[in-house]
Amino acid sequence: MAQVPQTFFDALAVRTWCGLALETLGRAREEIDAINVYPVADGDTGTNLYLTVESAVAAVEAVFAGHAAGSGPEGPTLADAARAMAHGALIGARGNSGTILAQLLRGMAQVLAEDDPAHADGQGLRLALRQAADSARRAVAHPVEGTVLTVASAAADAADGARGDCGTVARAAYDGARAALAATPGQLPVLERAGVVDAGGRGLVAVLGALVETFTGERARGVAGSGGTGPSRNPHARVEPAAGRVPVDGALEECADGAAAVPGQEGPAFEVIYLLEAEDRAVERLRERLDALGDSLVVVGGDGLWNVHVHVDDAGAAVEAGIEAGRPHRIRITHFGAGDVHTTGAERPPRERAQRAVVAVVPGEGLAGLYTEAGATTVLARPGEPPASGELVQAVRRAHAREVVLLPNDADLRHTAAAAAEQVRTEGIRVALIPTRSAVQGIAALAVHEPDRRFDEDVVSMTSAAGATRYAEVTVAERQSWTMAGICQAGDVLGLIDGDVAVIGSDVAETAETVLDRMLSAGGEMVTLVLGDAVPDAVAEHLEGRVREGYLAVDTVVYRGGRQGALLLIGVE
Repeated sequence: MAQVPQTFFDALAVRTWCGLALETLGRAREEIDAINVYPVADGDTGTNLYLTVESAVAAVEAVFAGHAAGSGPEGPTLADAARAMAHGALIGARGNSGTILAQLLRGMAQVLAEDDPAHADGQGLRLALRQAADSARRAVAHPVEGTVLTVASAAADAADGARGDCGTVARAAYDGARAALAATPGQLPVLERAGVVDAGGRGLVAVLGALVETFTGERARGVAGSGGTGPSRNPHARVEPAAGRVPVDGALEECADGAAAVPGQEGPAFEVIYLLEAEDRAVERLRERLDALGDSLVVVGGDGLWNVHVHVDDAGAAVEAGIEAGRPHRIRITHFGAGDVHTTGAERPPRERAQRAVVAVVPGEGLAGLYTEAGATTVLARPGEPPASGELVQAVRRAHAREVVLLPNDADLRHTAAAAAEQVRTEGIRVALIPTRSAVQGIAALAVHEPDRRFDEDVVSMTSAAGATRYAEVTVAERQSWTMAGICQAGDVLGLIDGDVAVIGSDVAETAETVLDRMLSAGGEMVTLVLGDAVPDAVAEHLEGRVREGYLAVDTVVYRGGRQGALLLIGVE
């Protein structure tokens, strides 16, 4: 992370702020989760904010890495970094609070990137904070006071009255937000009954505290998770929160999974979130339709890409509305469930942990279905959108098992998966990471998985099966480049074996056949073919015929992978 303090708001300051915000939210995550009672007492606001900022950090780091790999000495501009921060938060936004935070960052980026300045001073930061608060409020269908929107507006108001450098403005915004947060129980009865402040507002205070540290080098007093005495709870509450419990004043009870149940609180049964590619006019119609379907509606974004969040009883109708408006993807539907905190306020019965589970990253919807049928918990990795470690941590928690086998299915995800494994081990979960580099290796590992045998034996068997599977993919070159097989041009069909380009061709079927022949020349008993959406069935039929005619006693199995990035995945074991 870059050193602090930063003098101006430039690209390096954006990078520093994002990193510090992630650290701060990491320390405060469980604490914020524990006070989450509005709009739904589902105990995940801190986690959602963390995952949203983690996605922003990844996008900013990618911009810096891209410039470092180039030939020029110049690094990214403020506009580059600010737009990356906003885009990363948008595509990674989780939950109501994360979606609003994404719009706050987008509002700031609109000001910071305007006219592509080299840096912004205190005046620029004031304008950015005002635009952030105003745009977030506009994104919420029915703004409610006593929430993160109130805290954001108070921060902008306080910044408006500050004169000086970025450090002075940031500190004023933080102090204004902190005072507004302390007042939230008086604005929302559910917070007053629970004896807590608004969880989303608490998270924003933590993010603004990181902004103060960016420009002053000093950790802001009372930042959530820092050991300070920030206004995390109503001063009239009598009980301090422990892990998984909110302050109790006769109004709240602890649920089995740490969420707080609010007696009498009712509402829709599903949370629906998706990214949407659509035009502005279509999104306006979508807002009206979703507003009629449910509540907690937040639509953020712009320039053709939006993040949609709503709570509804009819999840299918919410998704259909998105399909009518444009192209929804990364669809996440959470069922609060009968007897859940959102529907009745009744405490959930404890759910017994399974002994063992498999968590796998998969590149397409088709494979996700295949892995799910085999009993795995899946994380979808779309082209250009690799999952962050926080998403893998959430998947491991969803698996709800004492022992977990983690399959990253991508060489580039090994370190991300290792970080996730390390985090969940601190929660008492036994995790084994099998370094699968392709989804076809994961299929081989899953095929020999036996949850009833000893954990170590199962891991060894799965690792052996994955290691015995050679993998390949057929894809299309995006640009001219040097490869181990020679120079390829944009549009060429590439055949990669074990991660390296081995064949350059012009036809998918012919290139795939050459790849397959090279792989089977070393022997094999089973060929696995995973076809992407763009590949016709005729290609699979051609390859099956080639195996049948040229290689005796070799079986072939074919799957449809959906939108998986590569045209074709091949496994030989």
